[in-house]
Amino acid sequence: MRVDTTYGPVEGVGESGVFAFRGIPYAAPPVAARRFRPPEPPESWSDARPATTFGPQAPQNLSALFAVFGIETPAPDEDCLTLNVWTPDPSGPPKPVMVWIHGGAFIQGSAGMAMFEGGTFARDGVVLVSMNYRLGALGFLHLAGIDAAGAGSCSNLGMLDQLAALEWVRDNIERFGGDPGDVTIFGESAGAASVAVHLTSPAAKGLFHRAVLQSGALQTYCTAEHATDIARRVLTECGIDPTLPLDLAQLNALPVGTLLAAQKAVGEVNAEEATLNFSPVFDGVVLPHDPMAAVVGGSVADVPLLMGTTRDELTLSLLSNPELAVSTREAIVAKFEDLFGDRAGEIIATYESNRPGAPPNDIYCAVVTDRYCRLPAARLAEAQLRAGGRVHMFEFAWPTPAFGGMLKACHGLDVPFVFDHLDEAMGKLLTGGDAPQTLADAMHSAWVAFAKTGDPGWPTYDSTTRTTMVFDDPCEVVDDLRGSERRLWDAVI
Repeated sequence: MRVDTTYGPVEGVGESGVFAFRGIPYAAPPVAARRFRPPEPPESWSDARPATTFGPQAPQNLSALFAVFGIETPAPDEDCLTLNVWTPDPSGPPKPVMVWIHGGAFIQGSAGMAMFEGGTFARDGVVLVSMNYRLGALGFLHLAGIDAAGAGSCSNLGMLDQLAALEWVRDNIERFGGDPGDVTIFGESAGAASVAVHLTSPAAKGLFHRAVLQSGALQTYCTAEHATDIARRVLTECGIDPTLPLDLAQLNALPVGTLLAAQKAVGEVNAEEATLNFSPVFDGVVLPHDPMAAVVGGSVADVPLLMGTTRDELTLSLLSNPELAVSTREAIVAKFEDLFGDRAGEIIATYESNRPGAPPNDIYCAVVTDRYCRLPAARLAEAQLRAGGRVHMFEFAWPTPAFGGMLKACHGLDVPFVFDHLDEAMGKLLTGGDAPQTLADAMHSAWVAFAKTGDPGWPTYDSTTRTTMVFDDPCEVVDDLRGSERRLWDAVI
């Protein structure tokens, strides 16, 4: 199947009744002098370009979780700015479009993971697009705060890559059978945090019309001061004096392995504090200084939102970082005294009363899940409501039996259900191999329905009922889910 894009023709392949186009360049390779520059259009081509295999993933250090799970992804390369399209029929009437942004703490991940194959969405009448974008230091090194010639544009490059991909969708997706006026962006973890950036970024206005945020909201971003400090430390690790005027040619000439080693030496993620050293930075351009105020002010009041988290977000981090676990109640209180002050014991007691007999580590996981995932999502939802917008909320609560049941409803467990890929190797690993297909049917169909109509199939969230769909076996619609715990945070988040 051949499709002519604005840059040249691509040749896809038919698969299970739909058509797949993989590895389409949406920007020029960000190499040499382009390494720390915003994305530029790709060079045009005339002969049909094979679009049958995924493009390289962005350069990245191997994560502990990827090592534990043995996740297979395409080989890394700086020439990574490609996207993939699955469509029911390029020649048919325009279909709704969904654009997937992968997660991975802004330092890892790939659109080429088998779990993200979009044929299941195309099967159900949606054109699915996924993209790679620059990660880690290559995507989020904040050079604008350093005396570098022309470095003022060298910030949030990974976000600018995503914007370039969305612009490609606007200009090309109709050729693949998609409707550029009916685009839903969705992502999980860092992908959801990316969606939140686009919600508040003037540069993304009009490029999408609905948004889905899974386990991410307006909370995982850097201040310019912190990002500048990280950039100085990376330069030092690379053997470059950050106090001297910086010639970008020095950075451009470094082997990519040197940059990856430097970002690892500086530290990529603090799992306990959920802080990311390489992530979108408040630059006043791509990311406004106060994105929540932008939402309250109605910046995306016309964009329906579907938002939620898993019930036990932290347990996946415990699998690769067991030192995060706590064994006593006193340890939990100590961890949260800085945040809650003398209310720490009272707050922990509320969580304990809602989980009779739960061990301390389960209580700790519940509090951390609320602090870093559930409550930020709720605050974003409330901001959207104040602006007159529409929100649907969900929680994924099905506990996986995998790894002896220790993961429960962990971070990322919802993804194979959303993509209806329970039979894929990674999906089986996460779910234990015997997950309820009825739950995958419910979630996948809800995401498809939201993309088509803006209504996933349950009542909207409002400040009175706070209605939430709980995805479990069976599913249940609940008003003010764990309201006693939510109210504890009113003075904190």
